[in-house]
Amino acid sequence: MRITAKRAAIVYALIAAFLAGVCIFVVSLVMNGSEWSSSKANRHIYRGGTIVNAGTIYDKNGVVLAKSSDNERIFSSDPAVRKSVLHVVGDTAGVISTGTHYLYRDVLSGYSKVEGIYHLKQSGEGTDITLNIDSEANKIAYNALGEYNGAVAVYNYRTGQLLCSVSKPTYDINSKPEDLLTNEKYSGVFLDKVVSGIYTPGSIMKIVTAGCAIENIPDLYTRTFECDGKYETDDGTVICNGEHGKQDFQKAMNNSCNCAFAEISIELGAAKLKAYAETLGFNTQLYAKEIRLTKSRFEPSATSKAELGWAGIGQSTTYVNPAHFLALMGAIANGGTGYAPDRIRSTGTVSQIMGRMTQECVKINPETAAKLKVLLRSNVEDKYGDWKFENLQMCGKTGTAQIDNAKSHSWFVGYSQREDLPLAIVCIAEHAGQGSGVASTVSNKVMQYFAK
Repeated sequence: MRITAKRAAIVYALIAAFLAGVCIFVVSLVMNGSEWSSSKANRHIYRGGTIVNAGTIYDKNGVVLAKSSDNERIFSSDPAVRKSVLHVVGDTAGVISTGTHYLYRDVLSGYSKVEGIYHLKQSGEGTDITLNIDSEANKIAYNALGEYNGAVAVYNYRTGQLLCSVSKPTYDINSKPEDLLTNEKYSGVFLDKVVSGIYTPGSIMKIVTAGCAIENIPDLYTRTFECDGKYETDDGTVICNGEHGKQDFQKAMNNSCNCAFAEISIELGAAKLKAYAETLGFNTQLYAKEIRLTKSRFEPSATSKAELGWAGIGQSTTYVNPAHFLALMGAIANGGTGYAPDRIRSTGTVSQIMGRMTQECVKINPETAAKLKVLLRSNVEDKYGDWKFENLQMCGKTGTAQIDNAKSHSWFVGYSQREDLPLAIVCIAEHAGQGSGVASTVSNKVMQYFAK
């Protein structure tokens, strides 16, 4: 009897171990099946480490950006479109890790928990994906940047739909340059600068400093600021871009006066300025749905007044991510809530607009947002000129980000106040000089496309 009992115990233990193993396998399959199926070892999807069979990627207007046919991945017939959507669509080897090909490889494979990739094996077709991206807008932004590298992005600030997203340098995926990995002009080519780039912001950072001042300096709108071209501190000097004389707060914003904003930054102090910036997403890990954004960084000096002044005007150790700043502009335009830019419109027949909650990215006090709206609209009306953004009812801020031993970066951030055009834009043209130049011109060209 004892021997029988021992044998039974062993059998029960083996059965229990077997069932436990089955449970572990089933859980692993449910959790990791899509990743396993889209592995580069799966020859139904990959050949030589590149995707050959997968669903079609469309732009918002139904234009085919990538599709499969006869075990080959085929891209747009327009070279400018191929270059302009490269970072959004992604390469077929997954080197561009924020591209649709890599991030949504399991979706494109047509994987389901019940059938795996059965349909892909049978027909060579996976699940289609439609992007919010308008490929024609991308093409316009790409051409408008011309010789300059950088990033341009436009989104609907009411829905979060990312309508345009361009990163340069880029290349034609149908004609990969032989010197892609060795030529300096392609440096950073696999980086989508909209979501993964980080830059010195220059004067667009004055929007953040202004928000902090509005909430913390009671007499901000009744005082005046003097500017003679430089602001002296105990340990250094902040140089301005002009001599603006006596001015009120709104004029200081219109003039993008470094002296006024250095004075404001020093009065606020490093701790208060940093704490406010962090409420807007600085030094925080933000996401645009499945995409992890590079952190915007703000660490104003607590020991040097001059460095604190420079940080408050967007220099020193201040760095921003373009997608983050796009969401910040959306928060101001929306009266408090800035949505994360979302590139996916639908997967298969499932609408992502209806099927997924819009993801909040940045929050701002509604009363502060209302006052910033007035300032940003005044910048265009009273400084840049509405003629520069014809029929857009534009609000915005330029930025000239000074770079050591190189020409400044040109920035423009803004949004349209037109009810029928709820779009915000961010543009950085690297080493292109004044923000009132290239970045503003590029932004207008792209926004005019959507306004037509």
